[in-house]
Amino acid sequence: MSTAMIFVGLILSTILATASNSWLLAWLCLELNTLSILPFISKTKHPRAIEAATKYFLTQATASCLLLLAGTSNAWLTGTWDMTQMSNKLTSTTMLIALTMKMGTVPTHFWLPEVLQGSTLLTALLISTWQKIAPMSLLFIMSNNIQPTFTLTLGLLSTTFGGWGGMNQTQLRKMMAYSSIANMGWTVITLTHEPKASMINIFTYIILTTPTFLLMALTSTKTLQNMTTMWSTSPLATTTMALLLLSTAGLPPLTGFLPKLIIMNELVTQNLTPLATMTMMTSLLTLSFYLRTTYLTTLLNPPSSATSATKWRQKMIKNKTMILLPTATTSTFMMPALIP
Repeated sequence: MSTAMIFVGLILSTILATASNSWLLAWLCLELNTLSILPFISKTKHPRAIEAATKYFLTQATASCLLLLAGTSNAWLTGTWDMTQMSNKLTSTTMLIALTMKMGTVPTHFWLPEVLQGSTLLTALLISTWQKIAPMSLLFIMSNNIQPTFTLTLGLLSTTFGGWGGMNQTQLRKMMAYSSIANMGWTVITLTHEPKASMINIFTYIILTTPTFLLMALTSTKTLQNMTTMWSTSPLATTTMALLLLSTAGLPPLTGFLPKLIIMNELVTQNLTPLATMTMMTSLLTLSFYLRTTYLTTLLNPPSSATSATKWRQKMIKNKTMILLPTATTSTFMMPALIP
């Protein structure tokens, strides 16, 4: 019963934050959102989980302090808590830093890999997807008052550090964390020029990441070594995982390529061709570790000797969560239908 109440609080706080028009109400909802996710992170009672919950709380508390500082300063300067009245450059930049810290973009991204690694796969799914909706909605509201140079710099740095950070990772949760950082870079880079493209990108990422984490949870896959034995457990799940990873990497003609194409088109339209070229080059870093993971998943046969240790897994057909996967995975192949 307590878990259900906490989960309801998590959902309601996000909905209220996205629907609010006042910075004070948004701050209150984001605080409730942070307090609701902490029991899920520390539920396993493991020292690593407690450490992850502590790091998450300290980071989110710092971001909330910056958000409240920016909102209070803006209310003092303009006389209103309205989100659309962010004409001061200092307050809008401080608010941008606070919201990007909550989502995990460079340079305030260091907490995300450690928190995901210390959490369970389903909790990592919540942090990577649901927890980004409220801050992104607030950024969308104030997008016309944000300094373009600042968002372009944050976006390019996030795609670069996200790609480099995930190169040598053997833990899948850390790899997905750096992938999230890189994807947030794609989202932020076009926030001031075409905020609708940013929303398309973040929701496409959420749609693709959800079945990926669900498949990892259903097959008890946490490392690259586990991925090599996934084929013998469920060939269908392995094929689905490979397509999801390639789509998240932005490989055409899968769905993940569509928002990147829209963002590149917008950057070129704004005469930012050099920046668009650098961003595309950094996306190759993300593609490289996704291709490595896909190779280990589908093209590498696991050892069949009696001395090789294989982690026990439950039969996937008995898990009711598998019902959600066909619907979520179908979105991976929908890109041809979306292009006019």
